[in-house]
Amino acid sequence: MTSHDVVARVRRALGESSIGHLGTLDPMATGVLPLLLGKYTRLAQFFGKMSKSYAGTIRFGFSTDTYDAEGVPTSEGIAPTLTLEVVREAAAGFHGEVEQIPPAFSAKKIGGKPAYKMAREGKPPVMKPVRIDIEQLDLLSLEGDLARFFIRVSAGGYVRAVAHDLGQILGCGAHLASLRRTQAGPFTLTEAVTLDCLGAIADAGTLNAHMRHPRTLLPELPSVTADEFSTGRLRNGAAVNLPEFSNAPLIKVFADQHELVAIAKRVAGTLFQPVVVLG
Repeated sequence: MTSHDVVARVRRALGESSIGHLGTLDPMATGVLPLLLGKYTRLAQFFGKMSKSYAGTIRFGFSTDTYDAEGVPTSEGIAPTLTLEVVREAAAGFHGEVEQIPPAFSAKKIGGKPAYKMAREGKPPVMKPVRIDIEQLDLLSLEGDLARFFIRVSAGGYVRAVAHDLGQILGCGAHLASLRRTQAGPFTLTEAVTLDCLGAIADAGTLNAHMRHPRTLLPELPSVTADEFSTGRLRNGAAVNLPEFSNAPLIKVFADQHELVAIAKRVAGTLFQPVVVLG
């Protein structure tokens, strides 16, 4: 199931046509896929830099063209003789800001065309390295050729590429065997709703109980509850004066405790112009 498949299924279950996801999950992966519904899809631009956490396994012994278990082997299979200490030593270099070459089988655009489409046509593109931040990488165990790990990586990072590159360093080849996203920005696995439960939730009319309160969205942005005059101007795309936020570049403006009216940007002094209007 692709992330697009998930969105399509949620559309059918909820009868909501406007839905977007925050960060593609590979088809073989499971876990957290945050969705924005209705007017909140307009907020997608503010979630682009979310770091993400994953738990998974890496299989050593051969590499694949997709860098995961669904790909075609690209190296001879061997029985590696590794220890957890050796793997951890090799993984020590995967920390902080590093350069990573994305997989050819990825959604990266090359001349406006997804790289994976070119790769499937037998014309894999030359992928340029990108700088990412690996905030944490823990190798938890090694049993035979299978290592369990936890990783937290910045937006744009490919866990598949980490697995592949680790196999290259160790000289035995490796690929991602399984992957589960446990967190995406502030969204965690413990608060996630399964697709199987979604229909029952919609039928029971309890969907709002599983939605994030608007006040908790984009916690890095300060919030203000504006008066009726200011919210009216913002709804019409006009700038307003909000003196209590003279130093904030972006703020969330509410009409009450729940209704998010707009994301506004400071344009001069205490004058704020709406960047996104939600209603």
